Parts: sequence; structure tokens; C-alpha cells
Amino acid sequence: MEHYTFEIFSCDQMNEFGLKIASSVPNGVVIGLLGDLGAGKTTLVRGVARGLNIKEVVQSPTFNIMKLYLKGDRPLIHIDAYRLADLNTDIGLDEYIGYETGITMIEWPLFIKDLLPENTLWIEIKSTGETSRHIDVYSEDKTLVEGLK
Repeated sequence: MEHYTFEIFSCDQMNEFGLKIASSVPNGVVIGLLGDLGAGKTTLVRGVARGLNIKEVVQSPTFNIMKLYLKGDRPLIHIDAYRLADLNTDIGLDEYIGYETGITMIEWPLFIKDLLPENTLWIEIKSTGETSRHIDVYSEDKTLVEGLK
């Protein structure tokens, strides 16, 4: 598994990382976002949306489970799987995970791990201070990680 680690010290740097993701990952990529509440997962999704020229306000889809942003350079699918932990029914998410013309970003992805492809790009965010974060990026597909270095 290819792995890359770095530090972020501000929300602006998190947004810059989002811009880098938007410009470097291919269509159909699935990004699993790991981290505690308040770690910066949604902030990172906002940076990706900005990089895709999406003008809509990006908010965590906790209560909606999924939000689609289709008015940008490429579609962005934003899923929050937190409320799916004990769901024992198919709600059709597999149709959107790996959406072939866009980027799928999933908060709390371990709750739906069986739906994720083997080459998921994992981004783990750990808070190390008020605005500083430790970021681990890894994937079985080394080209995804290398594109973010």
C-alpha cells in the first residue's frame, strides 16, 4: 500500500489540499475520509468543491446521507455514512460510489466498507491543535497517492 504523510497548519492549507485533490484525482475515484468529529473532513470536501468550480454551499450531509453537486467541472458526490452503521437494507448508495464522471468523498466510510472499491483513496485527518492537522494518505493504487505528494 502506498502511503504519504504531511502536516497542515491552517484552514487555508486544508483548502489548498482540496484544490490539489480536485486537480489530480481521476474520475470515478472514491475517497474515504477518516477522522474524529471536527477533524476537518467537510472542510476538505469544501476545498475539493472549490477546485471543481462548484459554487453551491457545501455542508456535511449528516442528515441527508448524501449530497450531489453537479454544477461544476465534474460531479462531486458527498456521502456521510455515520447514520448507516446499523442499517441492514440496500438504499442504492452503490450507484453513486465510484460515479464514473466525478469524485465520491465519503465521511465515516468504515460504516459502508463493503461498498468501497479496493483502490479507495484513504485520507485520515487527525487534529493536532486548533487549526493544525496530521494527514495520512494511502491507497492500493499508488498513482492516486503520488499525485497528491
